[in-house]
Amino acid sequence: MKIRFWAFNTYLLLLAALMPGCQTDKKDKELSTLRIHIETNPDGTGRNMPVTIGRSDPFEVTVESAPFITEAHVDSASVIDGLGGFQIMVHLNREGTWLLEQYSLASREKHAAIFSNFGEARWLAAPNLTHRITDGVLVFTPDATREEAERIVRGINNIAKQFKKGNL
Repeated sequence: MKIRFWAFNTYLLLLAALMPGCQTDKKDKELSTLRIHIETNPDGTGRNMPVTIGRSDPFEVTVESAPFITEAHVDSASVIDGLGGFQIMVHLNREGTWLLEQYSLASREKHAAIFSNFGEARWLAAPNLTHRITDGVLVFTPDATREEAERIVRGINNIAKQFKKGNL
């Protein structure tokens, strides 16, 4: 029996077009990083770096190069309405809660510079650590539009799900 090559390919093309494919929501594949760096004094080594926070009213902060909290420490994130606008609220896992407590106690009155890559890499905020944070919840006002904040939160939650499943 002879099957012509072009006829076979046409059959596969029609079959693929008629079969319902697996549809996944594009939002389920969005990923965002979250890195929190602590403010430090510049010492001329590669262990710290100056970063610029904010776009409309920028200011510079010198931070440790290595973050003390990453997306691996996040349990969940959400966009909440706050005074004068919206904020991002991040709930940390047990290890992240412990790290935030230790750094907020040891680095009182210093900034915690928050970086995210959500398709665009940007320093989002640098809240001042005024007190010891024991509940593992960090709330900050990002230098982002609400749509960008929602995109960041979706991406962080998608990565958090993957960490919980053990895929990362």
